[in-house]
Amino acid sequence: MNIMKGLKIMGVLAFLSGCTGGHTVSSYQGTEPPMDVKEYFSGPIKAWGIVQNHKGEVTRRFDVQMHGSWDGDVGTLDETFAYYDGETQKRVWTIEKIEDDRYRGTAGDILGEASGESAGNAMRWNYKMDLDVGDKTYRITFDDWMFLMNDGVLINRSYLKKFGLTVAELTIFMQKQQPSDTK
Repeated sequence: MNIMKGLKIMGVLAFLSGCTGGHTVSSYQGTEPPMDVKEYFSGPIKAWGIVQNHKGEVTRRFDVQMHGSWDGDVGTLDETFAYYDGETQKRVWTIEKIEDDRYRGTAGDILGEASGESAGNAMRWNYKMDLDVGDKTYRITFDDWMFLMNDGVLINRSYLKKFGLTVAELTIFMQKQQPSDTK
């Protein structure tokens, strides 16, 4: 009986590991509109987002005001989050372009260094963060996928993972703004 239980567990783990492979940024090479990270994350950007738990239930909603600037291959992205429950949060990213399609970044609440890669209309961004949930803190890996759309819209889908399993998802819709549109 223990052998059968072990085989079932191994089968489930093999299935789960097979579900995560093969999806790379390079598969978006040549897709339109092309993502120029430095250009998109320059100037004002407005964003709207939701957080969903592992059941798909929306647990938080928020708006974000962002402003990006670049000095050569080093950029600053200043983000101010306004959650619908009244909480506010600030994050300032320092992003460095290290190759044509590769980036690294840091922010005060990010653990270590984030890594990013872009191709075509897509960018993937990976980093770790300690998240406070109630009276507990969880170390979470973020797997962000960003897709540039027409009209200055960017869709960001983040998969929040613990032990390799997705425990929550974050969806953000961003839109480039003209400097006078950020009121």
